[in-house]
Amino acid sequence: MKSKVTVMNYKTIKILILVIPTLTIGVWEFVRHEYLLPYISMELGNWLAPMLVFLVSITLLLKLFGKMEELQKQLQQEQAAKAVLEEREAMAQELHDGIAQSLFLLSVKVDRMKNADNTENSALYASLRKTAQEINEYVRQAISSLRRPPRSPDLVWESSVRHLIGQFEVESGKTVELDWSIPEESLSTKEKVELYSSIREGLQNIRKHADADYVSIEGSAVPGGFRVLITDDGRGFTGQPLDQPDRFGLKIMRERAERLGWQMQLARKRDRTILSIEKKRG
Repeated sequence: MKSKVTVMNYKTIKILILVIPTLTIGVWEFVRHEYLLPYISMELGNWLAPMLVFLVSITLLLKLFGKMEELQKQLQQEQAAKAVLEEREAMAQELHDGIAQSLFLLSVKVDRMKNADNTENSALYASLRKTAQEINEYVRQAISSLRRPPRSPDLVWESSVRHLIGQFEVESGKTVELDWSIPEESLSTKEKVELYSSIREGLQNIRKHADADYVSIEGSAVPGGFRVLITDDGRGFTGQPLDQPDRFGLKIMRERAERLGWQMQLARKRDRTILSIEKKRG
């Protein structure tokens, strides 16, 4: 409905831009010939006509042009948001039809291989079942998140991040320090959606695996882009977590960053884990 109204207003403005100069000349000529001929000569009237059109253009048409540009920008934002939501729905459907069902089948097969009397298979069974459950849980969360529209893709996007942090604080009982100064207008709709997903995944990893007491999120603008740092004082990681097969969330975050041309790093400094997501000028 909103898009239809916007299109209607856009067409109305275009019609007004075309009609107003003609109406201005028509009204001027009528008034001049009916009432002003005794006071204004034909030559002066001919000079006043373009000046009058110019003044009307300055006062009315420029405002209409500005309004038309604003509506055009609004239409572009709505189209971009619609494209992102359609992409998210397609991804959710693909996850549901493919990965989720395959994981369910894997879980069934793992259950069938359980043999209470065979201690040799018990450790393998427990490991496989735990992996299948973790993958299935992550996929279900991803489907649920993708099918739920972003709280807001535009000017109140920062409030969505704050709401996400509030949910984390309730679930974990930890307080998150937030320092956010990224201008919302510097992010596209797709970037807002993907950055929100990355922050959510980072917080989920901290809640599930880090056992942290301190968590902070810092978002700052850099030349040509932004930098987001998610820091915690949890137990950290060993080796290269991005290359470990059971780090599904981190691998998806890295693939998302690479797809968008962002840089993602995970480092351990001064007993703190720092997840960095950065977009630089290309």
